Amino acid sequence: MASQDPVGRVSVFSTGSVAVRPEHVGPTRKHPYLWLFTSRRWTAPRPVNVFVVEHREGLVLFDTGQDRAATVDPTYFPAGPMGLVFTRVAKGRMGAGETVPARLAALGLRAEDVAKAVVSHLHYDHVGGLRDLPRAEVLVSRAELDSLTSPFPVARGLLPGRLHDGARWRPVDFEPLGDAGLAPFTAGFDLFGDGALVMLPTPGHTPGSMSMLVRRKGGAPLLMVGDLTYDAELLAAGALPGLGDRRRMARAAAEVNELRRRLPGLAVLAAHDPNAAALLERASEG
Repeated sequence: MASQDPVGRVSVFSTGSVAVRPEHVGPTRKHPYLWLFTSRRWTAPRPVNVFVVEHREGLVLFDTGQDRAATVDPTYFPAGPMGLVFTRVAKGRMGAGETVPARLAALGLRAEDVAKAVVSHLHYDHVGGLRDLPRAEVLVSRAELDSLTSPFPVARGLLPGRLHDGARWRPVDFEPLGDAGLAPFTAGFDLFGDGALVMLPTPGHTPGSMSMLVRRKGGAPLLMVGDLTYDAELLAAGALPGLGDRRRMARAAAEVNELRRRLPGLAVLAAHDPNAAALLERASEG
């Protein structure tokens, strides 16, 4: 990395909130189909976090939050049994002033200045702000993009018809980087070629889920993990969420925990962790 820190301010905001089933947060021994259709409880509202990285090469977002239409339009989700699944999994809320442009403006930034939108995965509450980013290149893992054309993508929680038609997709292929600082990960994708922002494969929640490591001189390293966990402390304990490929989630969680062991002070920032903002603030002190 260059002597001057390429990473400036790192911020987080939430596009509304979402309540989920406690079993979704985990840990649980129940089969997903059991708790999805029998659970009567919801968690307290949790954030729908969007992370903002001001890099010298351009403004970068990690995830783009939910689409307000998902919270107010009763026709947003498909009809029939799959639509019922969506409404059983999560319950979102979002005000008119909680959009990506409004939240960026509160930080003194403009949506049209976002150069890159890194998407952890393609669930609706992570890609909802793409249509508000007219100039952004959208990075998503190739495996995740491929899942859009798999048989019955809605069964994977994907809504291809709700994706922004004008998005400029850039498939991410992970490759060996020869960077010992990424161990135990052996492959990644260096966004700007300076080692500051590196995408890492963390599949399990979805087949192509990925995380982003932020390395900077002005604060502790950060790892934005999407929905690999809903609580950084649960991840540290090896507890997994209730939905996803458990074998792959367990492997990804183990790799993240090993990375945290090797990088003292690493802050793990999840998309729906109520403590993410405080963790980021603490990691940026000094």
